Amino acid sequence: MKLLEGRRRDRGELGVTLLELIIVLALIGLLLAVVPPLISGGVSTAQLKAGARQLAAGLRRVRSAAITLQRETVLSLDVDARSFKMTGDRRQYHLPKDLELSLYTAESELSGSSVGAIRFFPDGSSTGGRITLAAGKRQFLVDVNWLTGRVSVTP
Repeated sequence: MKLLEGRRRDRGELGVTLLELIIVLALIGLLLAVVPPLISGGVSTAQLKAGARQLAAGLRRVRSAAITLQRETVLSLDVDARSFKMTGDRRQYHLPKDLELSLYTAESELSGSSVGAIRFFPDGSSTGGRITLAAGKRQFLVDVNWLTGRVSVTP
């Protein structure tokens, strides 16, 4: 057995300071935040869900405007650019680029090979349609009922 004596540590002795420990933990945290998205290499479920919610919110906003203003309003979707515009709003809203997007709507609402629209009427009804947002096997459906104009999102 060795007798322990109370003596001061010399600078040459091994040990870890609190600062070194904090730096190592910060680097580990940074790696955990950066590496998983790089490995998955696509749209996460959260991004997919957020895109579906953003699109549903836009459709609901357009429907509300049609009822409030008592005139037809339109949400126009560009499938190739993964973006949409709404009547009365100059902004273009963008969805994640790696997203697979498809639109089923009335033939009268198609304008070109990649642009289509869903129209809402002053009574709340619409031309109806379904927008599918997918990433691999995961997908969300944004449905618009033609009779009621009700917008719903289903996984």
